[in-house]
Amino acid sequence: MKTNPFTLLLAVVAITSVCVTGCNAPTQKTEPTTEPIAAKPDMTVIKTEIQAIETEWANATTAKDIDKVMALYADDAVEMADDEPMSVGKAAIRQVLLKSMKARKAGTTVSYETMDVYGDGNVVTEVGKTTIKDPAGNVVSAGKYMGIFEKRDGKFICIRDINNEDQKDK
Repeated sequence: MKTNPFTLLLAVVAITSVCVTGCNAPTQKTEPTTEPIAAKPDMTVIKTEIQAIETEWANATTAKDIDKVMALYADDAVEMADDEPMSVGKAAIRQVLLKSMKARKAGTTVSYETMDVYGDGNVVTEVGKTTIKDPAGNVVSAGKYMGIFEKRDGKFICIRDINNEDQKDK
């Protein structure tokens, strides 16, 4: 039997087409996976929560209740107080705060105002200002601070604190 070269070529093309078409079958489309987007924390709520901590802190500082103030710090906290070396850990922070409380005149009141907070809801940085008034209500000292709070056991606790006065007494 004699084979026509055109028939042979046509057969090769047909077989190749079947193979190529079969090998390139469309793949099943899969839906792209997306990571769940974490809800953004409500910074207004967090600011209110931090301000409540600062109010408690100011009341304890005004009353010179060192134990209540120390309860607001984490065991591994770092304090960077004005005109003091960095204090690492509660024992060191306690000594600096006792010195500050002793130096503050009797009858003065301390207040802290949370001006801004930002973070991810677990770690929050606070920017605020400090005001100290004499018994007559006159401002005797003003300053600013930054605190970093971390949520531990469902509660914010201070892990870093830095503060200084706007102007030193002359």
